Amino acid sequence: MPRGIRVYGKKRGNRRTGSRAIGSAGEALFFAVFLLLGCVGLAVILVTLVLPEWRANHEFVRHTCTVLDRRVAKDTDGEGASLYRPEIQIEYEIGGQTYRIWTYDISKAYSSGRSGKQAIVNRFEVGREYACWYDPADPNTAVLVRGYTWWVWLLLIVPISFVLIGGGGCIHAALHWGKSAERSAAITRRASQLDLFDRDGRNRDEYPNIPAATDMTNSPGTTLAFRLPIGTSPAWALFAVLIACLFWNGIVSVFVVIAVNSHLEGDPEWFLTIFIIPFVLVGIGLIVYFIRQLLVTTGIGPTLLEISDHPLHPDEEYELFVSQSGRLTINSLEVLLMCREKASYRQGTDTRTETRDVYRQQVFLREGFEVYRGMPFEVQCDVGVPAEAMHSFKSDHNEINWKLVVKGDVQGWPDYERSFPVIVYPKAEG
Repeated sequence: MPRGIRVYGKKRGNRRTGSRAIGSAGEALFFAVFLLLGCVGLAVILVTLVLPEWRANHEFVRHTCTVLDRRVAKDTDGEGASLYRPEIQIEYEIGGQTYRIWTYDISKAYSSGRSGKQAIVNRFEVGREYACWYDPADPNTAVLVRGYTWWVWLLLIVPISFVLIGGGGCIHAALHWGKSAERSAAITRRASQLDLFDRDGRNRDEYPNIPAATDMTNSPGTTLAFRLPIGTSPAWALFAVLIACLFWNGIVSVFVVIAVNSHLEGDPEWFLTIFIIPFVLVGIGLIVYFIRQLLVTTGIGPTLLEISDHPLHPDEEYELFVSQSGRLTINSLEVLLMCREKASYRQGTDTRTETRDVYRQQVFLREGFEVYRGMPFEVQCDVGVPAEAMHSFKSDHNEINWKLVVKGDVQGWPDYERSFPVIVYPKAEG
């Protein structure tokens, strides 16, 4: 007989594990709600705020009107707080027909603070003529001021974030539908180990848990055999920090503007003001960190590292070529060979990851020297892997990573550190 959808999966003792299909469906539903909310919110903001504002600035026709009356309109929010907006009654004639409306801007938005709205109303004198702009598709719609309201565009960050989170989550759920965590990890591991050109197939079969070294040997050096790729490109790291900084501060700034306006208009929102202080501090920290990374990236030249052979083997010596460009006064420049161990394990329902440095060897140190523009500092030295060293290793829950690290203490600039991963194989005799 055909089976329906099983709510429970395999029985283990007196306990049944949940169905992976139901779990995937729940995950997909969760992110689908995010996606739906983001799409609806984005459509509402575009239709009610962005599009009317754009049309007022590009399609409305300039005309002349006469001010008949003025007032500060009042409304209340859901909690009973008073909200206000300026309204001006104008009269204008189009095609022989006279129109008389209350208007000011296209948004027709209410906000707290009566005094600011009263100041706007006082700028218009009854009986005088002013410029206005009317909608040619609906002459009964006209405005006295045009322009863009910047907070409207910032509001787009919220629904776009929901769309990105929801869409990414739905894609992830679809790709891992009904698959166990072990199977998903195995698929990911096989994909990361796939070499389309089979350049390292011999070593892959012999050392299945050692990362491939092909990406580290496909760039020949100018002085030695291979130029090592940097672990994380400074430009990409700077871009990632910039995106995080803009995203965080863009959202926070919306609430900051609301809080500041409430104080300027004499009706302070104290709860909102106190609530956003920690988020503002985090945003300032992101800005400071971005500026620091920008200084390091733009002010300090590129660091190049070349090696005589790769991958490395224990109890063997290799030549190393270091090049540091820029216009710098360097207090100290240090090159280190480091080994880092990473272990992941489950503690209850949480997955924890611990990382520690298990080996650290100083390869080179130079103190107190100048680097001139167009004349990079260059030096060759030797590096050796200890005879008893553990080779590089990568599995689902454990990693052994080796890297060469260049650390610089530069006068007038933040200290910097750049890593160059290397692969260590077991001894030739096994």
